[in-house]
Amino acid sequence: MNAHAPFSFALAAPDRIVVVGAGIAGLATALRLAPRPVTLVTAAPLGTGTATGWAQGGIAAAMGEDDAPDLHAADTLAAGAGLTETDVAARVAAAGPGLIDWLVGLAAPFDRDAAGNLALGLEAAHSRRRIVRAGGDSTGRIVLETLVRAVGRTPSITVLVASARDLMRDAHGAVAGVVCERDGVAFALPARAVVLATGGLGALYASTTNPRGATGRGLALAARAGATLRDMEFVQFHPTAMAVGIDPMPLATEALRGEGARLIDESGAPVMAGITGGDLAPRDVVARAIFQARARGAEVFLDCRGALGARMATRFPTVAGLCAAAGIDPRSQAIPVRPAAHYHMGGIKVDGSGAGTVPGLFACGEVASSGLHGANRLASNSLLEAMAFAPWIAEAIGALAAPGQPLAEPAAPRGPVDIEALRNVMERRVGVVRDADGLTQALRHLVRATATGSDAALTGLAIAASAASRRESRGAHWRSDHPGQNVPVHTEITLADLHAMADAVEPGRDVVAA
Repeated sequence: MNAHAPFSFALAAPDRIVVVGAGIAGLATALRLAPRPVTLVTAAPLGTGTATGWAQGGIAAAMGEDDAPDLHAADTLAAGAGLTETDVAARVAAAGPGLIDWLVGLAAPFDRDAAGNLALGLEAAHSRRRIVRAGGDSTGRIVLETLVRAVGRTPSITVLVASARDLMRDAHGAVAGVVCERDGVAFALPARAVVLATGGLGALYASTTNPRGATGRGLALAARAGATLRDMEFVQFHPTAMAVGIDPMPLATEALRGEGARLIDESGAPVMAGITGGDLAPRDVVARAIFQARARGAEVFLDCRGALGARMATRFPTVAGLCAAAGIDPRSQAIPVRPAAHYHMGGIKVDGSGAGTVPGLFACGEVASSGLHGANRLASNSLLEAMAFAPWIAEAIGALAAPGQPLAEPAAPRGPVDIEALRNVMERRVGVVRDADGLTQALRHLVRATATGSDAALTGLAIAASAASRRESRGAHWRSDHPGQNVPVHTEITLADLHAMADAVEPGRDVVAA
């Protein structure tokens, strides 16, 4: 924020809740909080600028006759590589069918078969067809539009287009509001509670499928307010981002492989031959296989030629449109792909009610570490998680004691950072495959970059520091110098830990601006 920006202390209803972020997590939470007054803070006009709208796959829910929530939970646990919490997986999976019904009640137009039943897709590491979709591969956009319409019909929700810059606390340290900025003016929004639903951090990487604004600001806000971050090292790289020279990279949904697409190299040889699960192996396995093939000098393609390519326009219209824009005809040409930062499994540590470690602070969706995803998110569990936690957060806020008067102090100034240099360091040193030397180099760069108070650099530092501390390979975190596994444990990190890390890298200099 501009250090000289005018600052005002806005008045608000004493029971108002502030929700920061307007993807599926923020919208669902605001709706579940009704009729309590909610201010929904969004950095872009409602319905834009969020990763939800780009989600192609769908929502995982045990809706089929041959399926059950316990099977869904078992698949989630298997994908999580030892760090998914059993009770969280069971609870979220059990909520799935009811959440689909909730969306149907909001008039979400899900795809259906000839008999009128939900059309269920298959994605990697799922043992059943349980991916509920809309518009073929346009689920995120259609669900987002459905929730935006519902918010528009809800008088208790006020939408505010502004940027969240800091969390305010009362004299006891409880979160009591948000400092926002709009048109160069900073102002305070006091609140009974604050829910961060700010999404992920994929744009910290040079290769990403995320919007350019996804740099983990919510994580930095929480850390600066004293919250604990958990499992920050677990960044999921989607194996089939389209390598067509576009930033962010277009995504070729995993559901294509569920419908028969195969990964091949330039000679036509199968990339996943001999690997357990083949083309439908978990994402971390597929991403590493493609990374290693590219390291050997091979180019990798997603082969949809034939029958799948012929029906791409109707079954996968989003991917078909992306191919057309890139000059690719999937009926006769394979799609060039490579891994790209896609989803963050770590985040703000929350309990079963979505509450963080600082009173008055809640987190929902990708910004949260709820215990569902563990070390490797199961495909299409992200939209499900956000919707599942929304009513649990609303219930917990209803029982929350009001905080004291927020301290009316302007936010600390945030200086610029060379974001492209940061993205390149994260890509090269904290990417699909990591080692001690690369992580040390990343830490040195990131510590220096935090000197201006950059939220992006602070979040990157938390990822690199957590990755350096996990001396094993697990799920989406792969250490070439530590390929084995230890006893599964979570990593936790706070702002104080990052101060200590900064001092170790740059002795005598407190370069992590508070």
